[in-house]
Amino acid sequence: MSERIVLDGIEIDAFTEEEVVARVRTALDRGEGGRIVTPNIDILRQARTDPEVRGYLDDATVVVADGAPLVWASKLAGTPLPERVAGSDLIWSLSAGLGEDGRSVYVLGGEPADPGFVDGAGRAAAELAAASPGLRIAGWRSPDYGFERDWYALSSVCGEVIEAKPDLVYVGIGFPKQEWLISLLRPELPFTWFLGCGAAVNFVTGDKERAPRWMQRSGLEWAHRLSNEPRRLAGRYLRHDAPYALRLLMSKAAGR
Repeated sequence: MSERIVLDGIEIDAFTEEEVVARVRTALDRGEGGRIVTPNIDILRQARTDPEVRGYLDDATVVVADGAPLVWASKLAGTPLPERVAGSDLIWSLSAGLGEDGRSVYVLGGEPADPGFVDGAGRAAAELAAASPGLRIAGWRSPDYGFERDWYALSSVCGEVIEAKPDLVYVGIGFPKQEWLISLLRPELPFTWFLGCGAAVNFVTGDKERAPRWMQRSGLEWAHRLSNEPRRLAGRYLRHDAPYALRLLMSKAAGR
């Protein structure tokens, strides 16, 4: 078990990315499944008032901070997290680790494709397999937008994943939808690990451009995403997340 620190009532594992990969590989060797959740400021904020979001975090086997402000807050509180662990990085490192063990992944998410073309999940699976010798691809699917509102489409998606019996499923369809879907799948695949990875599938394929490394290291990845999707993200980032992050940092500094 790792040490867990508490930020605004949420327990977060003091894991490095390398330790997360080791934890998953060891658990799979023991026949144990699990769930990784990577909260950022937005998810932490929602968890304060939304019982459903809080439930996803409480259900997780591993909770790691995907956000520099969370790492900063932990340091101000005197209980520092070792590093930021992003789902967009874990999709690569977990694939590499599972490849060494000859294990399998299922990729769910990405851009749906027109007939005759490979969808985003298929292209991401090919990229991950090429970069991770030994990795087996159990399957992939990029569901149509709104599939979760269609019982037949939802049953088809879940049925394909369950039938594939992968060791690990990447679910990149956005928060909180991806966590809701993982909660449906977990009871059917008790020996499988799940990672809700947001835009990571699109980053793997290049359908979306991730922030430059210097922005990631300096905690400015949010600014890159905001500049690319201002209409969708401006209200969330500027009206809600930024004030919450400031209050969190100030409270930890004052408490110290």
